[in-house]
Amino acid sequence: MKRIIIDCDPGNGIAGANTDDGLAIALALASPALSLEMITTVAGNTPSAVGARVAKDLITRLGLSIPVVQGATQALREDPAPWRETLDNRVNQLALGQLWQNVRQPDDLPADADDAADAIGKLICDNPGEITLVAIGPLTNVALAMQRYPAMAESVAEIVIMGGVFALDDYIKDTNFGLDPEAAHQVLHSGAALTLVPMDVTTQTLLTQQDLTRLTAVDHPLTRFVRDTLRPWIDYSMQTRQLAGCWIHDALVVAWLLNQRVASGIDYRVDIELRPGATRGKSWRYRQPLRVSVGVPDNCGASVHLLHKVDNDLLLSIIEQAFSRLTA
Repeated sequence: MKRIIIDCDPGNGIAGANTDDGLAIALALASPALSLEMITTVAGNTPSAVGARVAKDLITRLGLSIPVVQGATQALREDPAPWRETLDNRVNQLALGQLWQNVRQPDDLPADADDAADAIGKLICDNPGEITLVAIGPLTNVALAMQRYPAMAESVAEIVIMGGVFALDDYIKDTNFGLDPEAAHQVLHSGAALTLVPMDVTTQTLLTQQDLTRLTAVDHPLTRFVRDTLRPWIDYSMQTRQLAGCWIHDALVVAWLLNQRVASGIDYRVDIELRPGATRGKSWRYRQPLRVSVGVPDNCGASVHLLHKVDNDLLLSIIEQAFSRLTA
């Protein structure tokens, strides 16, 4: 059994907020091969307090005792105001809030604690080589944990990160890296064992309404949570992105921990732009050549295993199989 922490920014039940974090948490909870030992939240897709409320509500509804710890409310340096304006208000600007009118709001329950960085660093360093960190939001909590616990980079078994975008025509940067470039840079260069799951591969995923009905056919509080909160997000994605369903970015990260055949990967050198301007927060990659190119130092960028191609049918099958084991 693989022991994991999920550091995330869930928005399930919140109008206009992405629901892939909640699906990733649900997949982890439904998978006997994973032991979810803690959920921490960070400001990203939703404010940190909102994400903690979503996660705590789910854990409480399931009658579980997994700690939910609220974390960073803003990035290390990046101004959060422009991001929050877009992330929190776009649904109303598009007049699509009615898609969530019949969706149950998460109860306003307090998190178990409010210092995710300490909780992450302590759990990992107290259990060297035992904990895999699933980082599916901005990397603020992870960077702060590494600052406070210098042994964390060598103590963590692996950090699997959803972040970065390299070759998608419609994206200069992604939210997870763009919202806190300094944190992403620090974690990439930490020396920890890293696997990166960028938007280039997660936008190869697709979940349709028909898929959702099939995957959540078993009646259980967890599948009801997934079905009820993903339905409006799928409709929202179809209307705003002209997709046949929605992307399930973060679920791919957890699925890859369960079955690495779901996505293939290649080792790259990866880094992120920190200078001011439109490209601040943009990630870049290159393959290490056999002979160093002229003008490119051999230590340029951080060495990262980067996923690049997904089997979406297998991804949906992994989720369906996990949910099919649930009993009321």
